[in-house]
Amino acid sequence: MSRIELKDIRIYANHGCLSEEEKIGSHYLVNLSVDCDLTQAAKTDNLEDTLDYVGLNAVVKKQMGIRAKLLETVGNRIIEAILSSFSQVTKVSVTVSKLNPPIGGDVKQVSVTMTS
Repeated sequence: MSRIELKDIRIYANHGCLSEEEKIGSHYLVNLSVDCDLTQAAKTDNLEDTLDYVGLNAVVKKQMGIRAKLLETVGNRIIEAILSSFSQVTKVSVTVSKLNPPIGGDVKQVSVTMTS
């Protein structure tokens, strides 16, 4: 089994439970890991035989653009969209991190990791 990772996808979105978060938005980092068989791609050197990470990034951006109160909801949507869009994927792990969260303290980020 092989793995493709997309690290630190930076996205501006409007997730959160507070009305200010919906209006103002915040920066997020998304880290994605997908397991799939890349044996054929390694042999042929053809893009058609691998899992196109441009498509993976597009799924992340689309799902991050749909407002949610919880990072758990966003993470789950990303997993479901990847599994339904890419049949060769056998496992997905995604971490969604909110940078500078409004939690009344000096916190760099809060993160939620979801795995299929």
